[in-house]
Amino acid sequence: MSNSLLNISMITKESLRQLKNQLAFAKGVNRQYDDKFAKSGAKIGSVINIRKPVRFDVTDGAALNLQGVSDQSEALTLDQQKHVAFQFSSKELTLSIDEFSDRYIKPAVTALANKLDYDGLNMARYSVWNSVGVPGTQPATEATALAQILAAGQKLDENGCPVDGQRHLVVNPATQAAYVSKLAGLFNSQPALAKQYEKGKMADALGFSWKMDQNVVNHTVGDHEGTPAIDTTVTENGTATLHLDGTLGTVTGWAKKGDVIEIAGVYAVNPQTKESTGSLMQFVVTADTDSAANEIAALPIAPAIQLTGPYKNVSKAPTDGDVVTIFGHATSHASKVSPTNIAYHKDAFVLGCADLDLPGGVDMASRAVDPDSGLSIRLVRAYDINNDVMPCRLDILYGWKAVYPELACRIQG
Repeated sequence: MSNSLLNISMITKESLRQLKNQLAFAKGVNRQYDDKFAKSGAKIGSVINIRKPVRFDVTDGAALNLQGVSDQSEALTLDQQKHVAFQFSSKELTLSIDEFSDRYIKPAVTALANKLDYDGLNMARYSVWNSVGVPGTQPATEATALAQILAAGQKLDENGCPVDGQRHLVVNPATQAAYVSKLAGLFNSQPALAKQYEKGKMADALGFSWKMDQNVVNHTVGDHEGTPAIDTTVTENGTATLHLDGTLGTVTGWAKKGDVIEIAGVYAVNPQTKESTGSLMQFVVTADTDSAANEIAALPIAPAIQLTGPYKNVSKAPTDGDVVTIFGHATSHASKVSPTNIAYHKDAFVLGCADLDLPGGVDMASRAVDPDSGLSIRLVRAYDINNDVMPCRLDILYGWKAVYPELACRIQG
């Protein structure tokens, strides 16, 4: 039975429902909502502060050894306001909510959801340093496909990732097709195999909840000429730049933001015991960087190197002469393009939302917040008396943050 007249509250709630259903990557992350903006309304640039657990060292003996407590927090800035605008006539308000949703709300919200997901996956590409796979090359056999997923799980395990059913894996369509064909019969139950056969998608497997997302971004590795090595030994905690030599001349775009590097002899450590994991520590380049006269004076990296203390993350200091290897770099120096599929725990990333202001002087304005996800959407409607149409816009305000990027791993292929 059709509604006699749709109201703005019904339309707003249906828009929120559609947005929530359309998300892929964002469904698996930690979502935070700041209710201090519920009355006054947030604006672009508003900040949500996320406190992180304090980490301590364990000391020996009966003597008291007080440690300084250093609270850590991450400022999540709501820096993305996106909207979709459309208009409808007063006649179309007499449609049923299902008809109205199919005609207007679903296309609008699909565009918003895809943009939100894309921004999140792009953030992950630039924030996550753990990487496995072979850039530019899909797994050719069952064994290589299996090894990639298990290696991603190993990276998460080595960084103290919880094993609590909150691990997710998001892949692009080509990678999904490769995995389904290679892993179709591997250790899966008959119901899982049937689901894969019927839907052409990976069922939950190998410790991850799988999703396909067309918004997975590609990364192009920089043009890493030469045989780079550390030129200046790192001596201080918090070092976030490396001095390299051996880069072979002056090269524009020698390193690209999102490239991953490893340093010979510098291993990652367990976050609690500080013992070497046996895997080389990986670092992500945080800005496009050129080489000049066979060197790079300051290659910006994350995470910052911690040599000692409760946040120690390397087995030894990068030392003058240590060879630097670029993950996925071809010997021919040709750039490699690779999808940045991502394995991650829910707490690796945060999507923050808040309520936008409801403006005055319009026909109607409404907003809705989903209590489970914290997603907030605003609908503002005006009225054009000359043409009997109602211009309308749907807005969302959000920000992305990699709070625990060590609990994620890029799977390049």
